[in-house]
Amino acid sequence: MKVAVATEDSEVAVHFGRCQQYTVVDIDNDKVVNTEIIDSPGHRPGFLPGFLARRGVDCVIAGGMGPRAQNLFAERGIKVVVGATGAVDRVVCDYVIGELETGGDLCDHPRDDLGC
Repeated sequence: MKVAVATEDSEVAVHFGRCQQYTVVDIDNDKVVNTEIIDSPGHRPGFLPGFLARRGVDCVIAGGMGPRAQNLFAERGIKVVVGATGAVDRVVCDYVIGELETGGDLCDHPRDDLGC
């Protein structure tokens, strides 16, 4: 499995599409086997689902993400987890062992016709 976490200074970013970087983690047999940091290509509506799908991502984790983006990821078979907070390493570990606690979508700006 490959998981991409929206990242701001080693913490989970509040908004998936507007973060600084993505921490992309390869998981095999419930163990992290590789971690790569990818600089964000910038926020362009509809771009990130394809960008991350081409890298083999199966799941994305963020504090928040607009409904349009969530639907675009779902159309590509990519699971979306929102409401995550804290250090990326801890969030990934908790996700792997099935103990990741999430709250509501933390998207912190007004929704618009582009879906957050």
